[in-house]
Amino acid sequence: MIAVRILFWTAAGALVWTHAAYPLTAAALARLRTRRVRREDVEPTVCVIVTAYNEEAVIERRLENLLALDYPAEQLEVVVTSDASTDRTHELVERFAPRVRLIVNERGGKVAAQNRGVRETAAEIVAFSDANATWAPDTLRMLVRSFADPDVAYVFGRLNLLDAAGDNKEGLYWRFETWLRARESEIHSTTGGFGSIYALRRSDYVEVDPRFGHDLSLPYLMVQRGRRAVFEPDAHAYETPTPTNEAEYRRKIRMFEHCWLITLRGRMLRGLPPSYWLAIVSHRHLRYASGVLHLIALGANLALLGEGWLYWATLGAQLLLLAAAAAGVGIARYYVLVTWATVVSLWNYLRRGVPATWEAAEGTRV
Repeated sequence: MIAVRILFWTAAGALVWTHAAYPLTAAALARLRTRRVRREDVEPTVCVIVTAYNEEAVIERRLENLLALDYPAEQLEVVVTSDASTDRTHELVERFAPRVRLIVNERGGKVAAQNRGVRETAAEIVAFSDANATWAPDTLRMLVRSFADPDVAYVFGRLNLLDAAGDNKEGLYWRFETWLRARESEIHSTTGGFGSIYALRRSDYVEVDPRFGHDLSLPYLMVQRGRRAVFEPDAHAYETPTPTNEAEYRRKIRMFEHCWLITLRGRMLRGLPPSYWLAIVSHRHLRYASGVLHLIALGANLALLGEGWLYWATLGAQLLLLAAAAAGVGIARYYVLVTWATVVSLWNYLRRGVPATWEAAEGTRV
């Protein structure tokens, strides 16, 4: 039973570390050794790239919002790069010409469309946003001021999830996740950005595998190149979340499939400084492995019930979590569904791979 005990406590310890001990450690390190970013009010040329696939419900609002930003018009280019939209997206975007440029691509996925958008601009900074997001008027100014620091290659802002009807607890998780990524940024660099609000120097942009997502791949690639990926707390984007935990579960499965691909094939751990290596393993690898770790812990726990009261207590804690989720307790149900999504997504990835194309998450285009 020694091997089973080791298996149980290793899995349980990894879960406690990734969900509780690592965030507390990151907060402590950020207080002890904050690496500051030099910020200045600068106005480089910027191309804001919006990737669209059948976004007729929101694209006009998105473009009106971008064109109203507090940023010099002569320094700002807005590009919509369409992943072969089949609805009225192209027609609606063309109404904004010449202030907005439309690029029409063959269906190849979000990253492929973003890559083409970058290739066709000469702007110093390329910024990215989703079609269903809106930005505060000063967001672009806040994003670009960190590029006054020559070590910074990637900047992401704060994504605020608006209240929506339904029982999705993503907002609570998102506030915690934003807090943790901010602490990582203070130590060195974030381990992940937000797709609704981020920017890079064009000279630092990397064309990744079209199946990869920028949120996870670009920050660690910048660090591997000796640069920083940092958080700008005063740059705000707003989105409507999916309406229910179940809808969020389906969205997470699609998202985690890409995360598994990057984690297993993206060579994430090469050439990283020690503190950032620890952050990647703790926040990314172990977080995505949470579902598998829970299954290991549960199976080993059942095998150890004859070893004393402690294992009955740990089994009771696990069953209590599952019972709370089954009873519809909001945060418990959210945690169990999202954790199970890591298992389903891994199975999908191993079984059929990951497609490059995507569909909009339900309930987010309002």
